[in-house]
Amino acid sequence: MKSLRWKMAYLITAAIAISYFDRQTLPVAIHAIQREIPVSNIQFSHLQAAFLAAYALMYAGSGKLIDVLGTRRGFLLIMLWWSLACASQGLATSVPVLAVSLFLLGMGEGGGFPAATKAMAEWFPANERSSAMGLMNAGTAVGAVAAPPLIALTLAHLSWRWVFFLAGAVGCAWTVWWFKDYQRPDLHPRLSERERQELAEVLAPKTQSDSNVRWIDLFRYPQISGLVFAKFLSDAAWYFYIFWLPKYLYDVHHFNTKEVGYFAWIPYAAAGIGSLLGGWFSSKLIRRGLSLNLSRKIALGISAGVMPSILLVMHAPVDWVIVLFSIAFAGQQSWSTLVMTLPSDIVPSSVVGSFAGLVGFGGALGGIVFGLVVGSLLDRGFGYGPVFAVVGVLHVIAFCVILLTNRVIGPIDFKKAAARAVNA
Repeated sequence: MKSLRWKMAYLITAAIAISYFDRQTLPVAIHAIQREIPVSNIQFSHLQAAFLAAYALMYAGSGKLIDVLGTRRGFLLIMLWWSLACASQGLATSVPVLAVSLFLLGMGEGGGFPAATKAMAEWFPANERSSAMGLMNAGTAVGAVAAPPLIALTLAHLSWRWVFFLAGAVGCAWTVWWFKDYQRPDLHPRLSERERQELAEVLAPKTQSDSNVRWIDLFRYPQISGLVFAKFLSDAAWYFYIFWLPKYLYDVHHFNTKEVGYFAWIPYAAAGIGSLLGGWFSSKLIRRGLSLNLSRKIALGISAGVMPSILLVMHAPVDWVIVLFSIAFAGQQSWSTLVMTLPSDIVPSSVVGSFAGLVGFGGALGGIVFGLVVGSLLDRGFGYGPVFAVVGVLHVIAFCVILLTNRVIGPIDFKKAAARAVNA
């Protein structure tokens, strides 16, 4: 993996790692913040809703924004925005001020995955794409694994406000690296002739009919609307995990900040392994001669199949709780890698950013709805049992949705579909 395209993949992965570090700052630091700013369970769910509302809207719109601005300039602006928004949380004096900062953070981070997905589509052919997406998705684990111990270390020596200031500074530093090194392959001065030949698939001129697909028209295709709904279901579970795991450990197992820092990174390490395995396994099946359709669906089915193991978490001792969360996190991120690869399998690169944005919009919307339900249930005394009963089956239902709406995973013939619509 010494080729230029894999260097671009590491650059993109670093951005996703920073994104997940930044979104873990509040959940891990909440115990320290509550000493100055009281935050109830329902207020905590409202804070996550503020982040996810902006994240969902920007995720949907930023795909088109990236398609218009171009990946290099668009990702630069997005990272600067979210880094400054993350730092602004350190200035908060009340829950409403925190909510404003989180809304601004969601606006910035909502553009991260569409930009990263488009960048990967620009650099990787289909037989390598899920492996590259697996590496990128592993960046979520790197950031989330680093967050609990580093935040705990910061809190041991500095005010909680410095957690946000330092996190924002790291994001700003990444933009210098991005501006210096990233270009599309057809414009990159360091692309060798040998690698140019290897990238013939992604460098091939796009047809005019592909380029003229309108963003709003994407919803007309069941393959696309089905994937958006599947992401709505699976990310309802995922956002519960990433936002509520530290709080669950605080509330149910009575961890302190140091103990959360010691244990909470383990499921995210498993998530990183799942990201890499899901992408690698699907790519391996393609290289073994299986169709794209079967390769993606087999890997998705296995990923969804391990998720009901979380149903045991309420009856397990704390050591096994961490193991069960680790299994769920690995399955989720294997699933997520594959789901976020599907846009580049189904639509041309000219609209990958838009499609990825719609998929992410569905996921964030699921996180908002379920997060508010969780906060309400907990403040009404229902406990975490009913919550885990729901999250344990959401991925299985989402997989069934994909099977029903994507009978054969492969490129949509927009020209033929448009002709059928005219004739009808």
